Amino acid sequence: MAIRLYNTMTRRKDELVTREEGKVLMYVCGPTVYNYIHIGNARTFLNFDFIRRYMEFAGYDVTFAQNVTDIDDKIINRAREEGIEAEQLAEKYRVAFEEDMRALGVRPPSIAPRATEHVNEMLEVIGALVERGVAYVSEGDVYFEVAKFPSYGKLSGRALDEQMVTECVNPAERKRDPQDFALWKAAKPGEPSWESPWGPGRPGWHMECSTMSVQYLGMGFDIHGGGLDLVFPHHENERAQAEAWAGAGPFVRYWIHSGMLNIDAEKMSKSLGNIKTLREVLSDFDRDAVRMLMLGTHYRSPLSFSDESLAEAAAALERITNCRFNVRDAIARYDAEVGGEDGPATEAERGFRTMLNRTEEEFRAHMDDDFNTAAAMGSVFEMVRDTNSYLAGVTGASTAGEKAALRDSLELLEGLCGALGLFEEEEAGGEMARLADGLVGLLLEVRLAARAKKEFELADRIREGLAELGVRVEDVAGGYRWRLE
Repeated sequence: MAIRLYNTMTRRKDELVTREEGKVLMYVCGPTVYNYIHIGNARTFLNFDFIRRYMEFAGYDVTFAQNVTDIDDKIINRAREEGIEAEQLAEKYRVAFEEDMRALGVRPPSIAPRATEHVNEMLEVIGALVERGVAYVSEGDVYFEVAKFPSYGKLSGRALDEQMVTECVNPAERKRDPQDFALWKAAKPGEPSWESPWGPGRPGWHMECSTMSVQYLGMGFDIHGGGLDLVFPHHENERAQAEAWAGAGPFVRYWIHSGMLNIDAEKMSKSLGNIKTLREVLSDFDRDAVRMLMLGTHYRSPLSFSDESLAEAAAALERITNCRFNVRDAIARYDAEVGGEDGPATEAERGFRTMLNRTEEEFRAHMDDDFNTAAAMGSVFEMVRDTNSYLAGVTGASTAGEKAALRDSLELLEGLCGALGLFEEEEAGGEMARLADGLVGLLLEVRLAARAKKEFELADRIREGLAELGVRVEDVAGGYRWRLE
């Protein structure tokens, strides 16, 4: 089944047909690095991480570009407040952004261009737009003349008379029309600036994305993404610039936009004082719990964020974690037992394997249908329920095929979760994780020997000490099992 995705431009689900077969060229608007990102920003970056990961899972070679806006009014104003240079502030929060993305398990982009490193390329584009008569110079500023681009408003669906003025200046002073937007801003005293044919200044925000995306992905690349709030004016202006500059369209084949996030059912805002940074959230909740919460709502739908919803997501994640633990434990025990002869598949095995095949088919079908993570995870939870039921019937006397089916279920469960970036953290521990596992196992063997010698005080101290370190020990027939809390 081909992937179908909701295209903001066409306002329908379109089949994904990429410019190059088997490859996806994708650009997502990145951070403006003037502060720590909040949980609403994080939702957008997570949603596109899910989309990117699934396309790779589906077999596509994905080139993922994401810019860094490191010069902007917000950066300049914040730098003044902190008493440092704009460049210094931008670098501080660029590094913080990368740290936050790693903490959340978001894969780094294939290409991460910075605006300040591409000013020369932007100057070339602006110059070409002026030469073609779709942009004009006014007192050191350069504006795009919206009236010269007939299809302006097609992406956002707004008629010109419905649109808002996008620049915080007096239109009568510099603009020919209030709808025109800045490509180049004349320098103000004390601001960072670059030389240009129109005098010192800096590029407008919209210019950086259209210039850098075409530079690295080429005109007519496959997917452009961002938050729903960027459709107008940012993406509308990007499209106008790029297509007027190239002399032909389309700039992008598919436009994808992520829905907004509310805090406790209210829009995040400074006035309400309900803005939560990602760092604050991750100080209280595991990253996979945050990912699970986001997965539970379709990427285009609004999401209500609260501590209660995060706790519910953590509980849902625990169901999968428990199932993985129980299957692994069962496999280890069955491997040590005698019995389970080869033979024809039993009815239980056939039914279980049918369920596994159905789960994978449903998961892929849901994700192919505009990346419906909520429905896809619903299939995973049905698999967890059926696996738990199957585990209850598998014993040491079960057939080799029935036991092999458990291994296949574990592989599938971890593969589907891995396709969306769940449980990566525990897989990334490498040698240190294996060393820690070995040390826990050694301590538990000592505890087992102490219990056999009736040295219960020592055995209890080992168990209590491990519990303090987040290791839960369960005594079972013939030994023990353990897991991290």
